[in-house]
Amino acid sequence: MTRAKKQPLYDQLVELLKEKIENEYEANMMLPSERELSDIYGLSRTTVRLALQELEKIGYIYRQHGKGTFVSDLKETSVNLQGMYSFTEQMKSLGRTPQTAVLEFEKIEANKFLANQFNGKLGMKLIKMKRLRSADGEPLMLERTYLPLSKFLDLTKEDLEHKALYDIFREDYHEVVKIAEEELFANIARPKDAPFLEIREGAPVLALMRKTYNQANEIIEFTSSVARADQFRYKIVHQNVQPQ
Repeated sequence: MTRAKKQPLYDQLVELLKEKIENEYEANMMLPSERELSDIYGLSRTTVRLALQELEKIGYIYRQHGKGTFVSDLKETSVNLQGMYSFTEQMKSLGRTPQTAVLEFEKIEANKFLANQFNGKLGMKLIKMKRLRSADGEPLMLERTYLPLSKFLDLTKEDLEHKALYDIFREDYHEVVKIAEEELFANIARPKDAPFLEIREGAPVLALMRKTYNQANEIIEFTSSVARADQFRYKIVHQNVQPQ
């Protein structure tokens, strides 16, 4: 491979493999091993390992323990954040079958952090749920969602197992979502989350925090999610609304 004088070797390999993944390699194709890549490009194993770590961090590849390293599906894992995000609808639009497993469902009193998320008081009553979101049987996202109990007194675990949450908001409680604020940031998988997502502890993940507001500008949902970095890529479309 061509070696620029100033660019680190692993950066060169990252760029080369990114180009191949974007233009040549098929999604879910197995990459050569570290040793094979080292031989192919005449680089040290350390340099190859650094390049693969970077590609995994930015979501271009994913690893399966005991199986190898694979190419991520860049097209199918891209989510447009211009509109309201729905995991169920997004998976359906990609031709995948979404599944939701409700792992926890309980009523709790808000600690200081949660009370602040709802602009409420310490000890306010909340519904807490933990859900594992999958597509075609593959775990993709672990969500911890909190709802104000006063708004959803009759909500049950069974409701969530048979209906999308936003459909429940609209159809069962007449709560129309006006806007959702969402923050995204890179993180690593914590020991308590990694087994659910079937990834290794410390693997790169995408963390999301979302607040949902109703028509009265009341916060009706706070969700903290962890998504597999090898399965999710986000894009934002900026539209010029100024007169030309």
